[in-house]
Amino acid sequence: MGDARRTRAYIGSFTSAGGRGVLVAELAPDGAALEVVGESDAVADPSYLALAPGGALLYAVSETTEGAAAAFAVGAAEDPAPRLLGAPVPVDGAAPTHLALAAGHLLTANYTSGSVSVLPLAADGSPGPVADVARHRGSGPVAGRQEAPHAHQVLPDPSGRWVLAVDLGTDSVTVSALDPATGTLRPHGTTALRPGTGPRHLAFHPDGGHAYVLNELEPTVTVCRWDAAAGVLEALRETPVVPEDATGDRYPSELVVAPDGRFLWAAVRGHDSLAVLALDASGEKAELTASVPCGGHWPRDLALGPSGRHLYAANERSGDVTWFTVDQETGLPSRAGSVPAPAASCVVFG
Repeated sequence: MGDARRTRAYIGSFTSAGGRGVLVAELAPDGAALEVVGESDAVADPSYLALAPGGALLYAVSETTEGAAAAFAVGAAEDPAPRLLGAPVPVDGAAPTHLALAAGHLLTANYTSGSVSVLPLAADGSPGPVADVARHRGSGPVAGRQEAPHAHQVLPDPSGRWVLAVDLGTDSVTVSALDPATGTLRPHGTTALRPGTGPRHLAFHPDGGHAYVLNELEPTVTVCRWDAAAGVLEALRETPVVPEDATGDRYPSELVVAPDGRFLWAAVRGHDSLAVLALDASGEKAELTASVPCGGHWPRDLALGPSGRHLYAANERSGDVTWFTVDQETGLPSRAGSVPAPAASCVVFG
């Protein structure tokens, strides 16, 4: 057991594919290595996680056909195993793949249903019954993947004024306003991206004025300008996240922006790589400078460690979390170690 000052990582996984649920790992004194110290299989397929401010509560989706969300009490030094707070709560949506906290509510992106659900949080932080479901509409040109909306991510913008939902099925990002009193989402606007790109996840630049959308069906990232005052996302250009000669499956999954805004990293499944993109001073131009092996197979998630000097890839099909030391001048990740984590799907630190 580590002491209370040791930083922890929480690893989500697919129990339906042999995962152990939510794993708790402690960060070693070197600031990089992980050691698993606890786990909970109380929720089926907790594929994506989010920590509450302060790190005492951990939220998880249950990426099942029924779809649910749950809260765990975490952080106790004497017992690292997550403790489930009540039963998982239905989200009125199928296969939730992502969740985020905003204005006293928990929001889930429901992939199969193509919707975003809003759940109010009780005084103890546990989610209550759904207050609102925003259903997306539309489709895209890629047969078998874009026959209907597929909300893949939902997150608040840095200003806290808006909620953005990234939809793979409709090649779009929807901007809404969340009413904290009622828990309802009011649609504000939609940004259309290039048809067939299949946007999956979005990350903001530290300046708060730019965002980057990682596309799953095309191995590219779309550079965008974000106007928080107006609530408008403007697509500027696309940049590849794999080399020109790359072949085979190339399905980008997650992206991370460096705290100083100089680099962007993206995980690519199939190609099993981590892309390094250099950002210019304006934040509006990205250039692929390197592509390195992810240390395993099928990197579903990518996270930056607390120091900003290490990246962690959750390699779903090889069943591990691999960490990398990042060169602060070039942004190049170098493999430094790994820990077994069957069917790993997500890593968060707190």
